[in-house]
Amino acid sequence: MTDQIVQGPAVVAVPRPTAPDRRAGRRSRLLDTVARHAILIAVLIVFLMPVVFILTTGVMTDDQALTRDLVPHPVQWSNFAEVFRTVPLARYLFNTVLIAVLFTLFSIASSVPVAYALAKFRFRGRIPLFFAFIAAMMLPPQVTVVPLYVMYAHLGWTGTPLPLIIPGLFGDAFTIFLLRQFFVSVPQAYLDAARIDGTGEFRLLWSVFLPMVKPAIAAAGLFAFFFCWNDFFNPLLYLGSNPDWSTLSIALSQFRTVHAVQWNLAMAATVLFVLPVVVLFFFAQRQFVQGIALSGVKE
Repeated sequence: MTDQIVQGPAVVAVPRPTAPDRRAGRRSRLLDTVARHAILIAVLIVFLMPVVFILTTGVMTDDQALTRDLVPHPVQWSNFAEVFRTVPLARYLFNTVLIAVLFTLFSIASSVPVAYALAKFRFRGRIPLFFAFIAAMMLPPQVTVVPLYVMYAHLGWTGTPLPLIIPGLFGDAFTIFLLRQFFVSVPQAYLDAARIDGTGEFRLLWSVFLPMVKPAIAAAGLFAFFFCWNDFFNPLLYLGSNPDWSTLSIALSQFRTVHAVQWNLAMAATVLFVLPVVVLFFFAQRQFVQGIALSGVKE
């Protein structure tokens, strides 16, 4: 017999990569990332092109707007000041913020108890009532606009912001649906433990339940605020006879009608209209995304 000697693996010195090799490796990883996300990058470019067009046109001169020039030269920041001199933008901003904030607060305050009852109470007719809210979401607003306008006209509310604010006190179908979907995901054990300790339903809702559902309330509040901010039809219908209560959406439409040939001013006004909601979403995006992501989670 012959003894076999198993030798261990030889230690081979690996040379350190040189600077050109490192640059080539980074370039290869970059190209691989771009290739894997090519569709997302293309979609991002498509969505960003209108935004870039609005921003660049808003700081161009009147002669340069809507030409082949893509980069403004010179950058005319005075377009934004000209918008403020042309229309009372501060007053329209105050009207819009007042209506949006009050409607959002009223809508959240009235929708939270309803969504809580639909999610955590067991009573006869709960499921048909929930389907009724879903049906109300699918009902076109044009179906109810005439009877609502007649009712508000008899109450003497036309020309005032009351028709845009008071309906929030009676809840919103979409807000109730969104909150209910989130409230279902809250474990029932927390509520049962609080009831065993003798906590009443209102105290339980305020002190135990609401602190656990802050992301859902923030998401629902942002949806309601954005709806009021972007709404054009209802302010035009109810506030058209009283220019003192005009909102930014009406002001932007009128500004584009008067300054249709001055696209640089029209785009500057558009930037001022969009900027507040972009800033608001930037600071509240974490709560908004968390509320949307958890709204469909079941217990």
